[in-house]
Amino acid sequence: MSPTSETAQGGRRLVIVESPAKAKTIKGYLGPGYVVEASVGHIRDLPNGAAEVPEKYTGEVRRLGVDVEHDFQPIYVVNADKKAQVRKLKEQLADSDELYLATDEDREGEAIAWHLLEVLKPKVPVKRMVFHEITKAAIQEAVANPRELNKRMVDAQETRRILDRLYGYEVSPVLWKKVMPRLSAGRVQSVATRLVVERERERIAFRSAEYWDLTGTFSTGRAGDASDPAAFTARLSTVDGRRVAQGRDFGPDGRLKSDQVLHLDEANARALKAALENAAFSVRSVESKPYRRSPYAPFRTTTLQQEASRKLGFGAKATMQIAQKLYENGFITYMRTDSTTLSDTAVTAARAQVTQLYGGDYLPEKPRTYAGKVKNAQEAHEAIRPSGDRFRTPAETGLTGDQFRLYELIWKRTVASQMKDAVGNSVTVRIGGTGSDGRDAEFSASGKTITFHGFMKAYVEGADDPNAELDDRERRLPQVAEGDRLTAEEITADGHATKPPARYTEASLVKELEEREIGRPSTYASIIGTILDRGYVFKKGTALVPSFLSFAVVNLLEKHFGRLVDYDFTAKMEDDLDRIARGEAQAVPWLRRFYFGEGTGTGGAAEAGNGDGDHLGGLKELVTDLGAIDAREISSFPVGSGIVLRVGRYGPYVERGEKDAEGHQRADVPADLAPDELTVELAEELLAKPSGDFELGKDPETGHEIVAKDGRYGPYVTEILPEGTPKTGKNAVKPRTASLFKSMALDTVTLEDALRLMSLPRVVGKDAEGVEITAQNGRYGPYLKKGTDSRSLETEDQIFNITLDEALAIYAQPKQRGRAAAKPPLKELGTDPVSERPVVVKDGRFGPYVTDGETNATLRTGDSVETITPERGYELLAEKRAKGPAKKAAKKAPAKKATAKKTAAKKTTAAKKTTAARKTTAKKTTTAKSAAKKTTAGRTAAAKTSSPDE
Repeated sequence: MSPTSETAQGGRRLVIVESPAKAKTIKGYLGPGYVVEASVGHIRDLPNGAAEVPEKYTGEVRRLGVDVEHDFQPIYVVNADKKAQVRKLKEQLADSDELYLATDEDREGEAIAWHLLEVLKPKVPVKRMVFHEITKAAIQEAVANPRELNKRMVDAQETRRILDRLYGYEVSPVLWKKVMPRLSAGRVQSVATRLVVERERERIAFRSAEYWDLTGTFSTGRAGDASDPAAFTARLSTVDGRRVAQGRDFGPDGRLKSDQVLHLDEANARALKAALENAAFSVRSVESKPYRRSPYAPFRTTTLQQEASRKLGFGAKATMQIAQKLYENGFITYMRTDSTTLSDTAVTAARAQVTQLYGGDYLPEKPRTYAGKVKNAQEAHEAIRPSGDRFRTPAETGLTGDQFRLYELIWKRTVASQMKDAVGNSVTVRIGGTGSDGRDAEFSASGKTITFHGFMKAYVEGADDPNAELDDRERRLPQVAEGDRLTAEEITADGHATKPPARYTEASLVKELEEREIGRPSTYASIIGTILDRGYVFKKGTALVPSFLSFAVVNLLEKHFGRLVDYDFTAKMEDDLDRIARGEAQAVPWLRRFYFGEGTGTGGAAEAGNGDGDHLGGLKELVTDLGAIDAREISSFPVGSGIVLRVGRYGPYVERGEKDAEGHQRADVPADLAPDELTVELAEELLAKPSGDFELGKDPETGHEIVAKDGRYGPYVTEILPEGTPKTGKNAVKPRTASLFKSMALDTVTLEDALRLMSLPRVVGKDAEGVEITAQNGRYGPYLKKGTDSRSLETEDQIFNITLDEALAIYAQPKQRGRAAAKPPLKELGTDPVSERPVVVKDGRFGPYVTDGETNATLRTGDSVETITPERGYELLAEKRAKGPAKKAAKKAPAKKATAKKTAAKKTTAAKKTTAARKTTAKKTTTAKSAAKKTTAGRTAAAKTSSPDE
C-alpha cells in the first residue's frame, strides 16, 4: 500500500483476525495506517498423522504428536493448507511497525494468537487487541486499549488439546481392533453418544401401561362471555378421596410406583361414568393465587442453540454458522459465550427500545441483572445480543432469510430481558358429586389469566415438549364460588397409555450436557456434528436416534473404559481444566496422572476403568491390555427367542444359531432402524426373508457355479471360481459379476437371466466408420457407448433388445446438453418458513435431496424419502443455506511462472527497504491479496474448531 502521512507518523500496523469476513468488516473501521489480514482459523496444530511429523521424531511421539516422556511436549506443525497464508502474513509483518493480534477473546482465540506469535516471531511491538462486537466504536476502543497475551488461558487450551489428543489417539485404535475400522472416540463425543444410547436403552426396557380417567364438561347455566365462560372442562382427580393415577404414577416397567393411588381400568372408568350421569355437582373449592413470571436471561451459546432449534428448526451447527456470519458482519456480539451479563451500554440500548416500542409502562424502574448459571463462565464476555450502543430493529438490518430470523430471535430476547414481569392470577376449581353407586368423585380444573403481559409482549420461550403449554397461554375459567351448582353436560371415559422417555433432540442434548457440566458450551455444536457424521447417531425428524454401531462402541467403553465415559468423571476433568486456567493447578503433573496413573494409589488399569479412587487413572496401561476384550461379545445384543443382534464390519445383522451349524439363520438389519423398534417379531420377519446365496446352476460353457447374492450395494449375480484360482498377483482372475436390473428379484432371477447380465456389455454393432457401439448398465442407468460418446437409454430392457438401426438413430440426434427433463418429485413436504417456497424431495444423481427451488440439500444417513418430515426438510435446507455456496478450488499457476515470481521475490527482499521498495512490496501484497481472496472465499472463523478429538 502507498504510504500516507498518517502511516509515516503512526507507522504501519498489521492486525490479524481469524476470518476474511471479519477482516473485511474491521478494515472499514480502521484508518489507512492499518492492514487487516486473516489467519483463516488455526495456522498451527498437532499433526493429523505421522506423515506430518518432522523426521527427527520417532516412536510414540510420531504416532501421538505429543512427547509423553518429556513433560507432554506437543509437536506443532503448520497446517499444509495454511503455509501460503503464513508466508503472506510474514511478508506483511516484514513491512509493519506494530502487530495487533485481534483473535477472539476466549481460550481458543488466545491460543491462536499465541501460535501466531510463535510462528511469525515478530521483531516489532506486539499488542493483544480484544473486542466482543464488530462495531466502529468497539474496534477503535480495542485498538486504544490493548492488553498482554494471557498465557494462563493458552496453557488451559493447550492442556485441553493434549488431553483430547491422548484420549482420541489411544482409545480410537481399540475401537478399530474390536468393533470396526475408522471409528473414533473422544472425551466429550463418547459421553454424548452414551447419553443418547442410554435413553434408547430406557425406551427398549420401557413397558407401556394403560390407565383411564374421566373428563367432564360442566356448565354454570349462565350465558357467559369471553371473560366469564359459560362452560369448562375438568378432569377426574379423586374417587372417594383417593387420587386417580396419571401417567407420572407409573414406572418404566409399566407398574404403579405407589399403591396409594387408584388405577382405573376401562371397565371401572365406564362404570363410574354411568354412575355419575345423573349426579348433582357443585363447586367444592376455589383457590386463587397471584401469577408472576420474570423474563428470561439474554442468550448464551447453549440457550441460543436450544431456542433456535425449538422455534426456527435449526440444528446446533446451522445456528452457530448463521450466528458466526451475523457476528462477523457486525450485527451481534460474540456468539461463543457462557455469560448472561449485559454491558451498561447494552442495558441502556435495550431499555431505550422498550420505552420506544412498548411504552414506559413496560420498563422496570431499575435495570435487570442476571447471575451466571454456568460454572466457570468466562464473565469477561457479554451475553449474545445485538451489537452497538443502539440496537437495530430486525427491519432496520436489511437482513433476509435465516440470518434475519436468528437476529430477530436474539433481538427480541435481549429487549425482553429488560422488561417488566408478566403478572396475573392462577385459579384451581374443584367440583364434586356422588354417583348412583355411592362413590364420591371429584374433578379439578386449573386456569390462568394474565392481567399484564410485561415482557411477553416481546418474547415467549419455546419448549422441548411439543405438547407443553407456553407461558403466555391463558386458560379462563368461569367466575364461580364455593357451593355453586353446576350441570354436567357431558362426561367421557378416556383411555391413555404411558409413553417411553422422549429421545434427545439437539436442543435437549445440549441442555443435558450443560446441566451435567460436561464439555464446554462452545464445543457442543461440533460434538453433535461429530457423532452424526461418524454414524453413531442419526436423525428421525428432530430426534437423535443411536445406531446399533453406537451400542457396540458404548458397550465396549462402559465395560473396559468405564471411567472415561463416566459422567461425573468427565465433569471432574472439566473442573480440573478450569483450575489450570485459573492458575490453581499445573498442567504437566495433571496430565502425568491422567496418562500414567501416577499418584492414584494402586494406579492400575482396573482402577482406571471402574471409576473407583482418584478420578485420574492410567490411560496408557488401560489401552495396552486388550486381552480381556471379547470383540464378539462386545458387539452382540440378545433380542429374544434365541435371536442375537450383532454389529459386524459391514453393518448390523440378526442371527440365530451358530455359523455353519444346522438351522443357522442370518439376516441384515436396515441401517436406519431405530434400536427400540427391533422386536422379536421383526427379527423373525427379517430372518424369514430370502437371504444368503441362491444357487442358480452351472454355466454350460465354463462349468462354474452361478449364484445370486444380496450385497452392500444391492442384489447381484456372480460365478464361483474353482479352488486354487489365483486371487492376487499378475495372474489373478476376477469372477464375472453383474448387478440385477431393477425389475429383477433375488428369489426369482434365473440362470438364463444371470448369464445374460454377466455377458454385458453387449455389442450392438458398428457404425459406418467401423466404430463399435455397445449397450451396458452403469451407475446412472442403461446407456450406449461409442468410443467416448455415451447416450442414455430409457429402459434396462433396451440393453438386450435395441437394434443397430435404433442405436444409430439415437446417435444421429444432437447430443442433449445440460440437464435432462426434470423428474417428478418423490414427496411434497410443505412450504419452507424461510423462503416461503414449496419444499419437495427429488431423486438426484447422487441420491434423494430436498429443495425449495433455490437451495438443494442431500438427505443424510438415517433420512429416507418415506420417513422424512417437513421439519427435517426445512432443517436440512437451513444448514445448507448457513454454509453458503460451495467453494471452487483456485487454479494453480503454471510452474514456470511460479519459479519466476520466487526469483523476483528474492531480488526484492535483497534490495534496500526504501520508500520505493515499500511501494513494490505493497503492489505485490495487493496481488497476493487478490489471489488469497479467491482461495479463501467463503471461509470463516468456523475453521477455528475446538478440540477436533473431543
